[in-house]
Amino acid sequence: MLFEAGRGPAFTLSCDVHERATIIRVGGELGFTSAPLLREQLDRFRGPGTAFLIVDLTDVTFCDSVGLSELVSALQHSEAVGTRFALSGVHGYLARVLTITGLRKTFEIHPGPEDALRQASAARPDGGRAGSPEPDDAPPPPAPAS
Repeated sequence: MLFEAGRGPAFTLSCDVHERATIIRVGGELGFTSAPLLREQLDRFRGPGTAFLIVDLTDVTFCDSVGLSELVSALQHSEAVGTRFALSGVHGYLARVLTITGLRKTFEIHPGPEDALRQASAARPDGGRAGSPEPDDAPPPPAPAS
């Protein structure tokens, strides 16, 4: 069974705030009974004070369709309020399910929360990423000489 429950610890949540980025660390089984707890935590940090919200799933031992639905909902709500949303530590069954459902391409995914924070700190204040192409309103490069 694809969503077979593991024998891991009870559901755990913790939060770390780094300037305008927040990491929500999830552990144990993310499912029917624990998804509302994750939603409450996410709701506390969505909005203008948080530019980047990272959900670290490194310690998740199980995720059912309700847990997966909560992650999709969190992404949608974050986009609606202008908060960048990413997952980190995706592995095992959850990685497989995200791949099979095509959701792996929907989420911004990082190996670990530190990787996501590094990328967030490299982002320019205007919302662009360091090393990204010039904005559309930049003057075009000079034409090659004939």
